[in-house]
Amino acid sequence: MSTITDIGTLIVTTPDTCGGRPRIAGRRLSVQQIAVLTKQGLTPPEIVREYENLTLAEVHAALAYYYANQEQIEQYLAEEKAQYEQMLAEYEAGKPK
Repeated sequence: MSTITDIGTLIVTTPDTCGGRPRIAGRRLSVQQIAVLTKQGLTPPEIVREYENLTLAEVHAALAYYYANQEQIEQYLAEEKAQYEQMLAEYEAGKPK
């Protein structure tokens, strides 16, 4: 007989891991990282193949969390993009010409 998994236990948020953003329990793999991989065209089975010991249930739980909280996760993604663009601009400004 197989064990039943409470899907509510698959996604966690802790202040000191991944900046307090939602992530797959027991991993430093955030919901937003799974969302980005999906946006890049990877399917859940392909994501599972990319990450050792990641289960299909964990990927689907992350995607369910993303779709249930899409506005929040998209805000995180926008913040990361803005930080990246700022760092890139600072780097470019400091480069010798």
